[in-house]
Amino acid sequence: MKKRYYLAAALAIVLSMGSCSDFLDQTPDRILTEDQVYSDPNLIKSVLANFYERVSFGQHVQGDLYDFTRLDDAMRYDFDNVNQFDRNRWRVYDYGLIRNINQFIQGLTKSTALTEEEKAPLFGEARLIRAWIYFNTCRGLGGMPIVGDEVFTYTPGMDITPLQIPRATEAAMYDYVISECNEISKMMLSTKTTNSARANRWTAKMLEARAALYAASIARYNNRMVAPVETPGKEVGIDAAKAEGYYKVALAAAKEVIENSPYSLQDRRPEDKARNFYEAVTVKDNNTEVIWARDYIYPGQTHAFTKDNLPTSFAEDAQSSYLSVLLNLVEEYEPIDTPTPGQGSKFKTGDLAAGTPIFYETPDQLFKERDPRLGGTVLYPGSLFRGLEVVLQVGQLNLENGKWVKKEGNAGDKDDKGNLITSPNGPVNNSTLRLVNKTGFSVRKFLDEAKGSGTVGRGSEIWGVRFRMAEAYMIAAEASYELYGGGDANTVKYINAVRNRAGVQPLATVTFENIIHERRVEFAFEDQRYWDMKRWRLADKTWNGNQASRTANRLGLWPYRVVAEGNPNNGKWVFVEKDMNFIYPNALNFELRHYYNELDNGWLNNNPKLVKNPYQ
Repeated sequence: MKKRYYLAAALAIVLSMGSCSDFLDQTPDRILTEDQVYSDPNLIKSVLANFYERVSFGQHVQGDLYDFTRLDDAMRYDFDNVNQFDRNRWRVYDYGLIRNINQFIQGLTKSTALTEEEKAPLFGEARLIRAWIYFNTCRGLGGMPIVGDEVFTYTPGMDITPLQIPRATEAAMYDYVISECNEISKMMLSTKTTNSARANRWTAKMLEARAALYAASIARYNNRMVAPVETPGKEVGIDAAKAEGYYKVALAAAKEVIENSPYSLQDRRPEDKARNFYEAVTVKDNNTEVIWARDYIYPGQTHAFTKDNLPTSFAEDAQSSYLSVLLNLVEEYEPIDTPTPGQGSKFKTGDLAAGTPIFYETPDQLFKERDPRLGGTVLYPGSLFRGLEVVLQVGQLNLENGKWVKKEGNAGDKDDKGNLITSPNGPVNNSTLRLVNKTGFSVRKFLDEAKGSGTVGRGSEIWGVRFRMAEAYMIAAEASYELYGGGDANTVKYINAVRNRAGVQPLATVTFENIIHERRVEFAFEDQRYWDMKRWRLADKTWNGNQASRTANRLGLWPYRVVAEGNPNNGKWVFVEKDMNFIYPNALNFELRHYYNELDNGWLNNNPKLVKNPYQ
């Protein structure tokens, strides 16, 4: 019986495939046979376009905003009693999509509608998407069945034993992704694609580099644990001896992107490094940085990230301020003039309780002294957005009987002289009040400046970045560090390329802690931090569930404006660190069992050759 495909008839006239959003937002209105699909070049590309739409995994701008609150970067605006990580969050197990891709590969192979030269990049794109699925599956579950190009068909009464494939080792699954990417990179186009929406040769090399880096990290750092997380058959866990080989693969692939691709670290605004960083990551026009992204275009497909996260005073619809950025992240952005480059530090705020606060002339003074990437990632007090100041003020600081006294109110409150007490944007000390900031910081990265992008009717076109040039440099830096040490000239060169673009001091030598730091501040909100902490086996140590641990608790920094007529500090600003335990009473708690997802009981029942993961 011929396979049938549900496709939009309108798709037949599409397809330069310059941007996925041009053709994905379609409603199927007729059924086409396999022969009809693979006899039409446009319909062939339509099937491929459908695959692109189905592979948005992890934290991303169109996804569940709650995903961004699960770590130590941001929090939600109302009470959350969560007390541990969700072991199965971001679990990927989509063999249905893998089967569809294998069907596509078979159909494309038989098609006579395209020449072999025209088919090659399409084969490459399909296999790249399949490798992306396997990669996302492996980093969560470990080794799982690899089905290759097979399309298995079940008929009632048949022997299903051949369909029950055992799990591959974790190493074998990463090897498969690496091998696929290396091979298909030779089939794919080397030129840029519109809005980086379609994969090309450099996408494949980036996935090869990232997969090799992940495998290398697990081989090295899992085996340094007192009790490595592994299964007897190595479905989870990779032999330590394999680390060096993986690091070499990661370095070679990243170097190829750096030296031969048409992409570059975007650095067009030397006078405004914060703006430059925002544009390099968020703005599509003439972008030189982003290699692969999930694109969105209005009209057609947009998302609500901007609507949900605009500061309250900028709201264009019923939602605002869902995410409040944590001080935990903000203080990682190092002072520009620090004597210890490559590491964050606490802000100098004095001690208000002891009567010795530090007064700042403007609300943004404290933050402008930091790594400019902070301003491209976070809206802090006094930031500008859409040309207007973002006012973040929790209260006033008044002088009463020679002592400084805090006065806080509800959002938008003023005193009897008309002076603002608490900004409509917050922050506020209220665990039930929604739509208002709680920490003193809002998200800036991926926030759309276009008018109307914060409305339900329009939505935002900002892309969801998957790979960009800074990651190629950071993979090269990390792999080089692991192979040749922190004093190696190339190790230093690669990490300093990213730091120089950012506008911070270069490093003379590189430590592992420098790499952790650099990746955190460069890739905040880009679905990197969680996986980094897991592959380095640092998650259980950093998010240890200890209420006394600074790294496991969520923190804010509250701004107070001094209102004290006649005092020389009148109009200045004071900042006070605030524990967010009124929203999150429990510390972040990552246990050893959280390093890998569980296998569903349904999967285990259907395939007895599968083995459970550790701590399951």
